Amino acid sequence: MTTGAVLLAGAVARLREAGIDDPARDARVLLGFALGVERSRLTLVMHDDVTPDQADAFERAIEARLKRQPVAQIVGQRAFYGRDFIVTPDVLDPRPDTELLVDLALSAPFETVFDLGTGSGCILLSLLAERSAAIGQGVDLSEKALDVARRNARKLGVQDRVTFYEGSWFAPLEATTRFDLIVSNPPYITQDEMAELSPEVRTWEPHMALTPGGDGLDAYRVITQAAPDHLAMDGRLLLEIGHLQGDAVSALCRSAGFSDVTVHQDLAGKDRVVAASGFQWA
Repeated sequence: MTTGAVLLAGAVARLREAGIDDPARDARVLLGFALGVERSRLTLVMHDDVTPDQADAFERAIEARLKRQPVAQIVGQRAFYGRDFIVTPDVLDPRPDTELLVDLALSAPFETVFDLGTGSGCILLSLLAERSAAIGQGVDLSEKALDVARRNARKLGVQDRVTFYEGSWFAPLEATTRFDLIVSNPPYITQDEMAELSPEVRTWEPHMALTPGGDGLDAYRVITQAAPDHLAMDGRLLLEIGHLQGDAVSALCRSAGFSDVTVHQDLAGKDRVVAASGFQWA
């Protein structure tokens, strides 16, 4: 028999040798996953003997990480806005930067919300979980991603207040459908930037959700032009952006008729969300 501490030390060394960022953190998360123990309790059981099944599970997890599979995919979940979301290779791994969009969305009242390119549903479902009277709809091109979103909706207990559609942007909606709030974290990475992404992102996350190709702005061109047709009076549009896209996306919003356009920075001081409102109907 061997202990968790021995397994952990060996795994950290292997991950470090492979060039994994923060190997100690990843190894601890994966050990907790293999042992079925919360990370906060891991220290308490570190010197206990592990079973052969637990050792095998940990080895499989470390082997997956050495292949650069993201930790969230290995353990099957990621914390986002205080809740755990199911994560698979069919959806983007929810990122802390995206929580800014949720914060901004919650800064004003809304009763109806539409999420474009919902993926795991982390944005839409977080908003519904925080606003118990709100109802929401989400759309994605990937049926597999929508399966994950539906599972997350059930996990968070908001499944009765959300509807998901398979399709492209606003296409599944009735022409008269309007929302108080439209949100999106669309694909925005440029074709040139794709080659610079880490193996965890480039190899393991769905390219359709990462890049539209070209200059990375195609989704914003479609969304900004169509959003006014589906916004209620005084409605808001919130768009996550790449950190160099603030000016370009703001210009698209103004060209579409939004009078109040603001770029918000994330905790690192980088442009991260464009908020647009004040649309003037003729």
